[in-house]
Amino acid sequence: MDLGECPKLHDVALRADYEMASTSKDYYYDIDAMEHLQSFIRDCDKRTELAKKRLAETQEELSAEVANKANAVHELGEQIGKKLAKAEQLGAEGHVEESYGLMDEVEQLRRKKIEAENDYRNSMPASTYQQQKLRVCEVCSAYLGIHDNDRRLADHFGGKLHLGFILIREKLIELEKSVEERRKRREEERQKEREIRGDRRSEYRHPSHRETREDREYTRSRDREYERDRDRDYHSRDRHDRRERSRSPRHRSYRR
Repeated sequence: MDLGECPKLHDVALRADYEMASTSKDYYYDIDAMEHLQSFIRDCDKRTELAKKRLAETQEELSAEVANKANAVHELGEQIGKKLAKAEQLGAEGHVEESYGLMDEVEQLRRKKIEAENDYRNSMPASTYQQQKLRVCEVCSAYLGIHDNDRRLADHFGGKLHLGFILIREKLIELEKSVEERRKRREEERQKEREIRGDRRSEYRHPSHRETREDREYTRSRDREYERDRDRDYHSRDRHDRRERSRSPRHRSYRR
């Protein structure tokens, strides 16, 4: 699966700035990331279900007993592949003793797998056993065969595609948990805000606050009286000014 080059800008300095800024304010960018990963995983799971359906239609149907034996071989093969890939990774990192410990576990699983394969082979005709029985990886939707050798399984479970899907699924679980906790916390804060507003409204309607409203009405009436007095003073001064102008000699000569 090749998604191509990421169109986003990846800059270490910008990431540091964002991490610093996000300590004081929640920008909810991680919610965008969560929704993007959810869409990505939904597409992968949809491909997995379609692949399972296709296999169910094309592969010969096995009885319940034989199917259980086949699944046992598949599961042991997956365990071998995972442990072998982990052992190789530990060896490359210099953890030799841990790597040898896992290789001992791999040898034990190999012996169990041989017994499971013999049990599976003896439960069906030879012609049917030779057919490749496939299953779909639940993590990355790749096909796995019941006859795949340990090297093939180790390459799959240690490959970039499979490990990448593991990281994506783990990150998605982490983001969903974080977002859910923040949503609960935000809902609690909103509930407290609603309760505070409700208390304020009830206090406003309480009889003990009638004096406050009466005081406001009294203040308004005082303001209206003040406005009326100011208007009266203005008109009185205006009439006085007109009388003074009419008495002046200049004004009388102008009237003549």
